[in-house]
Amino acid sequence: MSGVEPLAFMPEAVVFDMDGLMLDSERAIIDCLARAAAEAGHPLEQALWLSMVGQGDAACRAILAERLGAEATQALLQRSQALYEVRVDAGVPHRPGIVALLDWLAQRAIPRAVATSTRRPLALRKLRAAGLLDRFDTVCTSSDVALPKPAPDVYLLAASRLQVDPARCLVLEDSPTGVRAALAAGMTPVQVPDMLAPDEAVRALRHRIVGSLDEARCLLAARLAAGRA
Repeated sequence: MSGVEPLAFMPEAVVFDMDGLMLDSERAIIDCLARAAAEAGHPLEQALWLSMVGQGDAACRAILAERLGAEATQALLQRSQALYEVRVDAGVPHRPGIVALLDWLAQRAIPRAVATSTRRPLALRKLRAAGLLDRFDTVCTSSDVALPKPAPDVYLLAASRLQVDPARCLVLEDSPTGVRAALAAGMTPVQVPDMLAPDEAVRALRHRIVGSLDEARCLLAARLAAGRA
């Protein structure tokens, strides 16, 4: 593991975001939204879709309603959801490295949880169709908490269910919203950006940023090789 700076501690649990981190679903969601918008005659720019990455359902609806109004937004979301349901049932593709990382953690009996802004029924469907559901000790969703990310609620729930101190949890996230939620929960986030490159404001949070889930696994392996903190 030479050349890899280890994590500051060996986590007692690892908590995973889902969309954009484990599943290549952010692209699928945006594609369905853009297709539904185009069908309805609403040519919206890519920057608007990117602003919705990592946001909960209510925040995404508000962003669209500000541009299109409530009625047009409702119709667009219904159509995009129908398009997305087809993709979900076919199984959203994995992000590179997720299976190898989950295997590595399971081999070392490190507890694993999902903490996602997706509503519970859809989250379970997506994880099951992707063959990942049984790899986690618990799945925490926006249906299970009062406030979505960037509030810490879903991450604190994951720590509670795993019976691990939040300070001993590692979080893997792709979005700035999720990173802020993890920090608010008192956890240590490692960001694996997908569609959104970290800007200055995100980098100012001073968390670790890596290029892939394989790099995240190397951080853990380096910590293990250096001895448990």
